[in-house]
Amino acid sequence: MQDTYYELVIRPSAHIENFSDFLSASLPVGFEEEKEHLIVRSEDELETLAWGVEQFAHALSEALNEEVTVTLELCKKKNEDWIGKYQEGIEPVQVGKFYIHPTWSEGSKELINIKLDPALAFGTGHHPTTSSCLKAISNHLKPGMEVVDVGCGSGILAIAARKLGAVVDLCDTDSVSVENAKENFLLNETEYREIWEGSINNTEKTYDLVIANIVADVLIFIASDLKKATRSKLLLSGILDKYEEKVQKKFSDMKCIERICDGEWISLVMEKQ
Repeated sequence: MQDTYYELVIRPSAHIENFSDFLSASLPVGFEEEKEHLIVRSEDELETLAWGVEQFAHALSEALNEEVTVTLELCKKKNEDWIGKYQEGIEPVQVGKFYIHPTWSEGSKELINIKLDPALAFGTGHHPTTSSCLKAISNHLKPGMEVVDVGCGSGILAIAARKLGAVVDLCDTDSVSVENAKENFLLNETEYREIWEGSINNTEKTYDLVIANIVADVLIFIASDLKKATRSKLLLSGILDKYEEKVQKKFSDMKCIERICDGEWISLVMEKQ
């Protein structure tokens, strides 16, 4: 353990839930969420993450057609083994056909095991958007289907699809997430077909199932690309209930065949008509 760690405090002017979703999907460490700010701690330097948060604020401003600013405070602090304390509070979780557990705990003998270390790669099945997606994958995925995970984050959803017999591709606009997903595939002794840094518009392939667990505004922004890549079904997640109507309207040319609600979070399984 290092003697010091880095702390990044993120204070958005608005839409803090979108910044939280951004961190959940792409961050290589866990983070703390307060009412008006988010705190990221890591033994690695966080300058690249700070830059990514600023870029996300610019992209969000364009998507929403309003100015969204963010104040960042980055400092170095004395290490008090916060990673160990965080690990102590992480319990395995059962979702659908899957059992998600950290490497320091035993797997399940009955369910499909997915190993993920929360201190190293966020997106562990504990967040409602991730667990809802795992439920939908359990319900709709069949062996041999071609699947792409758009905004893959830790890679957990693509790993789940692969363990059910799918052929999987992954992509993410964040290079850290791409590397984390690669590491987690190795950790789970499974393989993907293709992975790239960028979004779904970087491929001409089409898929039986497109998974997009992002945020509502980005789903709306890239809706045409998602639909173009979909041969049959499209799983949309990361949707706060107050934005569901906007998302449903944007994808109204598809049929909603399943709606999963977990608190204020909504996931939708859409099907081409």
